[in-house]
This record gives sequence, structure tokens and C-alpha cells, in this order.
Amino acid sequence: MPILGCFYENDTMTKHFFRTGVAGLLTVAALAGCGKTPEPEPDPTPQPDNRISLTPLSQMTLKEKVGQLFTIPPEDLVPGASGYLTQGSATMKETFKDYPCGGIILFAGNIKNPSQIKEFNSFLHGLGNYPIICVDEEGGRVARIAKNSNFNVPTYKSMEEVGKTGDPQNAYNAGDRIGTYLLNYSFDIDFAPVSDVNTNPENVVIGDRAFGSDPQLVANMASQFLKGLQNNKVEGCLKHFPGHGDTSTDSHYGYAESLKTWDQLVNCEMIPFKKGIESGARMIMTAHICLPNVAGAQMPSTLSPTILQDKLRGELGYQGVIITDSMGMGAITKEYSAGEAAVLAIEAGVDMMLMPENYKEAFQAVLDAVASGRLTEKMIDERATRVLELKKSLLRSRGLLKE
Repeated sequence: MPILGCFYENDTMTKHFFRTGVAGLLTVAALAGCGKTPEPEPDPTPQPDNRISLTPLSQMTLKEKVGQLFTIPPEDLVPGASGYLTQGSATMKETFKDYPCGGIILFAGNIKNPSQIKEFNSFLHGLGNYPIICVDEEGGRVARIAKNSNFNVPTYKSMEEVGKTGDPQNAYNAGDRIGTYLLNYSFDIDFAPVSDVNTNPENVVIGDRAFGSDPQLVANMASQFLKGLQNNKVEGCLKHFPGHGDTSTDSHYGYAESLKTWDQLVNCEMIPFKKGIESGARMIMTAHICLPNVAGAQMPSTLSPTILQDKLRGELGYQGVIITDSMGMGAITKEYSAGEAAVLAIEAGVDMMLMPENYKEAFQAVLDAVASGRLTEKMIDERATRVLELKKSLLRSRGLLKE
């Protein structure tokens, strides 16, 4: 009863009710404004709609579609840039018109403090067709935000330490906490969890970044970390397929290989990736390691149709986005030009190329390969579609997609 409810909020008026009866109640109610509340006048000012429209593939130019296949640092949008950029500029907007990209990766040098990164990410998202913003926030020694003292966020010694607990809930909690602050700072993709099985004690690149050396443990931990991120509407990225844990050299600097057969990989390295795919991974990062006993050639897995199409998509049934590790790493640049590597990656089945050594050269090489018939526009469309679907999924989960 709304009238009684109004009186119970005012002791004096309640006493008056019992003294005067209903007639007094109606009089007091009118004076006190406890009758029917008049409808408020509509606000003539239209409310801003912060939802985002994505240009459909059918309305995109070839250049715009090709651009979806690249994830680059913001410095690639400023010719002659020196050092890390921390804010947007008119130059970035102008360059983006000619060399659009589907994603942007930020490093520790791009990230100064909470207000700065929120403003910068807002600018980057607004460049056109919502470039997805990516970061390496694994927890442990690879953490672009958590290692910055200007941010009050959880820190972790390593994922190996999380793995040692043997409890996948701890991995979920790590992913959940990391995902919480990544969403707060408007990041879309975390290049984590590391899903490598650290089986080679001489490994110099993975080490304590991995959850451990037992494939089932790594599978359980990595899949739960992924779910923790996704709980916060942040997408994870399983890396580094087909497994960098058995190598003894670092693909950042040059050739790296594993001599395992496919059957050996299936019984070890593939276990975490299979589990991650079953858990809903929408992005997998390739490693530039060679598998001569699987691919039959000394070719980095990133550029191998056997590894990416026959094994990852065919045998493992993965349908999401395949993104490369940095194409500026020595395992690629010592053997291939930026342009040739980009074309080979697309031919192999890659959807997004991360940080080519020379962005403009790689971009133009893909356009030229389509013009010459080496690549078909259908191939570009298939890859751009996967990227756009990932963007839609991210925006839809956050209530930001204008359908």
C-alpha cells in the first residue's frame, strides 16, 4: 500500500494519521506529496549511443579486408616513430586510412598509468572498424601492466608456481583477476595462456612461463585460465602452437626445431591445445618452430599448410582465428622478406599476422599477390570473416555491438 508506505517513512505524519483518520490522511498525503507521482517530463536531449557498428565484409574494400589480417604496434602508424607511443595523433588517423589494421598490440612502453591507457585505447578503438587491442599479460615475468608500479593489480611470480599447486581453480582465479583489470582498461585480447608443455630442461624461451612439464596438468590449468579471462569478456589466446616447450633454441633469434613425430606431439604437446579448443578458445598463436618429422620440410610452423591446415584445422577441428607470433622474430626475418613471409602465412592458413618486420611492405605484398592471382580474394574473405566474427563476439558480449 503506497500511502502507508509513505507514512511509515515519517513518524510525525504517522501519528497524525491515527488521530485524524482517513480524511486526515488524504489531506496530509496531498500536502506531503505522497499521492500519485506525476510523470517526469521527457528529456529532450538524446542519449548517446556508445554501441559500435562494424562494416560488413560485403561493404569493405580489398584494402580494408587485407588490413583485418594484421595486428601491429601503434608505432607502425607513425612513419619514422622513435620509441613507444602513448597517445593518439592525427598522423595515426591518416596512416590508418591507407594501411588499416584489424588489431593493435601494446607493450610496456605504451602503457604509463590507468588514465593514460584508457584514453589511448579509446582512441585506438575509434580508428575504424574497431581494431582489437591486444597485450601480453601472462602473469609472471611477461606482464605489461602488472609489472608497472602505477597499476594496483594482482601480481604472480609465475604460472609455473600456479601449476605447482595442482589446483586448476588457482589458474581460473589468475585468469579471472587478470581479465578483470584488462576489461577495465579496455583491452580485448590477452596473449595468454601459455599452453606449452615445458619438457626440455634446456628450453630458454618458455621455462616458468608454462604451467609445468606434465601435459594433462598444463591442459587443465591453461583451459581454466582461459575461462577466467572469458568470464570477464576478455578473449584469451592459446600459445605457442604446435608447442615451443621441447626446443632448446629461441625462435626470437633464429632457427628452432623439434624432432618429434606427430604421434609424439599428440601424446604430449597437443593435449593442452585440444583441451583449450574444447574449452572455447577463439584464438591460437603459432610458433615459428620447425617440425621436419611432421611437415617434411625445414619450414616454420607459422608458414606450413601441413601444420596449420592439416593438423590444427583438420585433425584438431579448430575453427577460430589463427594468429602468428611476431613476424619480426629472427626465425622469420633471417629467411624471408616481410612481404614473402606475409603471403606464405596466408597460404599456410594464418588469419592474422602479428608485427611484420615492415608493415607497409607486407601489406602491399598481400595486395600484389591478390592482383597476380597467387592469393584469391576468397582466401582474404575467409580470413577477414573470422576476424570480424571475433570482433562481433567481443562487442556483443559487452553489449557494445550495434547489430
